[in-house]
Order: sequence, then structure tokens, then C-alpha cells
Amino acid sequence: MAEASAVGSGLGSGAGDRGAPSQATTPIGASLGAAVAGFGTDGIRGRVGSQVTPALALQVGYWCGLVLPAEGPVVIGTDSRSSGPMLVAALTAGLTAAGREVWQIGLCPTPAVPGTIRRLQAAGGLMVSASHNPPQDNGIKVFGASGAKLHKEQQQAIEAGLRGEAPAPPFDGQGTAHQRQDLLEAYRQSLLESTKGCRLDGVKVVLDLCWGSATACGEQVFRELGADLTVLHGQPDGSRINQGCGSTHLEPLRQAVQESGAAMGFAFDGDADRVLAVDGRGRSVDGDQILYLWGTALKEAGALPDNRIVATVMSNLGFERAWTEAGGLLERTAVGDQYVHAAMEELGAGLGGEQSGHILSAQHGMSGDGLLTALQVATLVQSRGQSLSDWMDHSWQSYPQKLVNITVQDRHQRTHWQECEELRLAVQQAETAMAGHGRVLVRASGTEPLLRVMVEAAEQQQVDHWCEVLAAAAERGLVGG
Repeated sequence: MAEASAVGSGLGSGAGDRGAPSQATTPIGASLGAAVAGFGTDGIRGRVGSQVTPALALQVGYWCGLVLPAEGPVVIGTDSRSSGPMLVAALTAGLTAAGREVWQIGLCPTPAVPGTIRRLQAAGGLMVSASHNPPQDNGIKVFGASGAKLHKEQQQAIEAGLRGEAPAPPFDGQGTAHQRQDLLEAYRQSLLESTKGCRLDGVKVVLDLCWGSATACGEQVFRELGADLTVLHGQPDGSRINQGCGSTHLEPLRQAVQESGAAMGFAFDGDADRVLAVDGRGRSVDGDQILYLWGTALKEAGALPDNRIVATVMSNLGFERAWTEAGGLLERTAVGDQYVHAAMEELGAGLGGEQSGHILSAQHGMSGDGLLTALQVATLVQSRGQSLSDWMDHSWQSYPQKLVNITVQDRHQRTHWQECEELRLAVQQAETAMAGHGRVLVRASGTEPLLRVMVEAAEQQQVDHWCEVLAAAAERGLVGG
């Protein structure tokens, strides 16, 4: 069935709220309404200097300082991008202007921020990263006191302040800032503890650290567990982050695994909150396959409530059918880890995630964590006495799936694509033709001016045909091509 995801207009979802300030004065700087329009399902993200600026970061820090709970420090981390220190400085200035104590972790994976919030009961945190985007982009993710994304009410209060629509109190300016690189060590220890004593002694593993956040501790953790390691793109380099490497470009990892005879390889995105794998034969292992592997192990151990996994509308139909045939339940949500997180909390689910490799585990804090996921996959297959290739040989068969992106600059057209009669009728025609043996998904991107059209069917020929038909209908009806 064709669906449009619930595309947010703001910062995300989490806990604790001081509410909007009540005393009216002039907030820091000018109104940034145009920049705030770039908020999407995963915070602010865009080109540095035009969409993401120090002025914007200053105000984000200030308003986060007012809206986050009053007690406790605010944690900030960053990936390796060259613009990171500038934005961290601006966020810190805004937070301290609001009277907050700031702890700067420095270079770290995104999950180190919510992990620190939960462990030390901080008021919240911010991560400076544009995830898998190119080096010239950057972004800001905001977490609440629970370590989750902000509640809608908090998000709206911050956005109102950024747009100049909310009153601000007089400047406090009494905040303090501290460099706390020691917090990275606590995160690293939590990764080691997650393996529960299972080691990787002598196992050949390749890591593609993507020049990004995973370089902070990824190699060290795998070496401490005894892995025979080959590392690609293993230094922090903001000018090369995500460029031809990492989870969006698996070919370097695939080649290194096959040339070295490794048992498996893992590729991370820029902020290391997600991971994709390659088995010893060079086959890609995506988030659906990771969920099936991890879910099976938990189900066998009686550690998966109701045998339920939460996935998104993008997850493969082959995964859904294999999991339900094995006695499991699969719940689908809109695309975005915040929707997976919300459904997991509502249903009491133990495991969830996205096909892109963003995996959430209730046992490990409900934060997408690429390094933790990679360690779980590596140690699970090791403890089962099999290789990742063996597991893949006996796993499920994917349905052919294809995703096409159409650039649609007008936000209303993207989010209300059903108003385009030509595209809507083409979707109905495709669904009728596939008659239960395939599906169509049309959704607006939450971070880019794109309409995403996905077709999945039992036969590749059907997938290619209907992708072409639907993309052409979208081009004619929405773009005017």
C-alpha cells in the first residue's frame, strides 16, 4: 500500500520540559525563520554557510538552554567535519548565555551523547553532525533528558524562539563550559560490556570508519576484543567524511573483505549511529538482515518480548514474511528512528530499526549505535559457532526493491503528493497489477527536497517497470517535466 511518512518540521522527540520562557525581551540575534524551515525528522541539517550557520547554532544553543530541564549539564559531541568546532563553539556560547553548564565530549559517535545523558542524568545534549551527508554539510541533533529526541512540545518551544515568536528572559550569561573527553572512555567501556564476555580472538574483521565519528574508538574496541583487524579510512578527516566510503559506499569494504579473506566487515556512516555489513563472500548485510539475526538470537534466548520487532515501511517484504513464518511479529512505522523508538516504547518491544542500518535495542538504551550493533553481530555469529556467511546462507530471501528519488522543491507538493492525480492513479495501477505480490511506497524526505518512490515485488522486471512508470508520473505531475 502506498504511504506518505509523517514528515516532521522540527527537532525530534525526548523528555523533560521547562516550557517556553515567559518574560518578554529580545532574544539573541535576529529571527532565523528561514533557516528553521530546514528542520526535518532528524534535527537541522544542510549546507554550512547558507542553511547551517554560527548564528543559527548560537540561537539553537540559547533556546535549548531555556527549554531543556533546569537541572543538570548539557552535553555536546561532534563528528569530524571541519565546521564542527565552529558550530560547537556557537552552541556553547548560546547555552552559556542561557546560564547552562556545558560538557564538550569532542569527537564521538552520536550514541555517546544520549548514553552520557542517561548515565550521568544530564539535562540533555546536542550532536553536531550531518550523518551520511557530504563534508560541506553539517547539522544539529538535540536530545532530551531521557536520551531520546525531544518531545514535540519542547521542539515547538525551541522553534518558536528561533523564529522570534516567543518571549525570552534577560541574558544570564553565567554558564560554564568544560572539555570532557573522559566521557568518551565511559562510552567505550559500555561497548565492551555489551558483548558480555564474548571475544573475537583471531577473527578477521574489516572496519570502514568513514573518516568520521567511528574513528574515535571503533578500532580500539575491536582490537581489545581480539579481532584480527583491517581498518579503512581510520583517521578523523572532515574533508573526506563519507566520500566514496562508509555505509553509503560499500565497495571499498567489500573489496577489502574479499582480498583479506576476512569473515566479515562493517561500514559506518559519518556519526556512527548506523552500520551496514558485508559477509565473507562479499554479500551486503543490511538493517533488515541484522534485525533478523539479532532478533532470532533474542527470540531463542526468550529475551524478545512477544517476539516482536519494530521496523519501518521501507523494510523488505521478504524479511516480514520470514519473521512472521518463524513465529514473530513485525510492526511497521514511518521512516525515521524517532518513529521506531516511539513504537518500541508504546509496544514494549525489545528490538527495532531501519533497513539503512539504524538499529535500536531496549537492552542497550534505545539509541541507534553502529559500533554496538557491529559488535553484537560479530559476537553473535561467533558465539553460535558459525560465520556470517553461514548465517546468510540460511537466512531469508529478499524481494527485489528499488528506490528512486525525484527532486521536488515545493514542500507542500512533496508532503501532499496524493493531490497529484496522475501520480495517485499510477500508484493505484501498480498496486492492482502486483496484486499482493509487491508494494509501492511514496514518501517525502524529511531532510532533503526529494520525493522518494520505492517499488518492491517478487520479480525484478516488475520493480524496474513500475519504478519507471511512477517516477515519470511524478516528474510530469509535480516537477512539470
